[in-house]
Amino acid sequence: MKMHQRFPAKAMAAAVLLPLAMLCGQAQSQIPAQAGSQTTPRIEGFNVDEVRRLVPGTELSFEIFGTPGGQATLRIDGAQRNLSLTETEAGQYEGVYTITSRDRIVARSPVTANLRIGNQVESLVLNESLQIGVGYHGPKMAPGPMPKINHFNVDPAAELKGGNELYFSVFGTPGGQVDLAIQGVKGKVLLPEVASGEYTSTYTIRNRDRIVRSSVVTATMRLGARVSTATLGKALQSADAPAPLDVSRMCQTCGTVESVNLIQVQGEGGYLGTIGGGVVGAILGNQVGQGNGRTAAQIAGALGGAYAGRALEGKSRASNHYEVVVRMHNGTAQTISFAAEPGFKVGDKVKISAGVIAHNL
Repeated sequence: MKMHQRFPAKAMAAAVLLPLAMLCGQAQSQIPAQAGSQTTPRIEGFNVDEVRRLVPGTELSFEIFGTPGGQATLRIDGAQRNLSLTETEAGQYEGVYTITSRDRIVARSPVTANLRIGNQVESLVLNESLQIGVGYHGPKMAPGPMPKINHFNVDPAAELKGGNELYFSVFGTPGGQVDLAIQGVKGKVLLPEVASGEYTSTYTIRNRDRIVRSSVVTATMRLGARVSTATLGKALQSADAPAPLDVSRMCQTCGTVESVNLIQVQGEGGYLGTIGGGVVGAILGNQVGQGNGRTAAQIAGALGGAYAGRALEGKSRASNHYEVVVRMHNGTAQTISFAAEPGFKVGDKVKISAGVIAHNL
């Protein structure tokens, strides 16, 4: 009897513990999956506004461009504290460090940026100096083969305005670090290695950039302490894109005739027309009817004649003139009046000077 009682108890315990074990196993299997789905941070750009003097009270403004939603911090060699940056826009982090009397910061003090998302951190050392005139950190001569840039290309944009994209690619020695210096763009653009020896990145033009078709773009490849550079031999804007208007050379007094309008101004009848018309109307009314009817006809004739006389005098005083509307090259419109036929037609190229319009030959 005792053996029969123990077996149901063990079976019941197994039935209870088995689902719990299965739940624990499922929970443990989900942990790596969630950790693996975490976004890997990436720093795409790192910049500093260089200053004239590194003295107490001077502000150093830093920018980092990279993966949005992270925590960005800086470590400046010689500084007494670290700097936390604020994400002002998606993927754009900014911060200002004010130099204190205890800091020992110099022009070439290394600055390290850290971008953290979860438990993953991406780090990058600034390759610019902190002081104006010192320039970028120069390459160090080191033994071993130099890195080589075999190909440097860009997919040009139709228009070089804010929001448009430029796709850059560099092919060369694998395992290096590549960044771009674009004339008209503050800071550097980093190109990560997407495949062995292939470095690519898309740069989105910002409104504050001053990029033109012929802006010089320099690619720098670093492999340890060895550095190689290459200059892009291609325009940043498509060849079939319209060239920007040179406002400084635009004829400010030239334009095209947009319309020629005949304007009729109705004249005003005077007292002579009113009196004359009233007399004629009264005479005509006198010839209609007899007695009171004749009197009424005289009154009606006088009133009607006065109105008609005033209208006739106004019509005789009506005047006509022409208005020529010219659309200027700068987008504005000017209207010139003529007492007679002006001799211009729609589409004519004209020039206006001191209110006088003439054909632009």
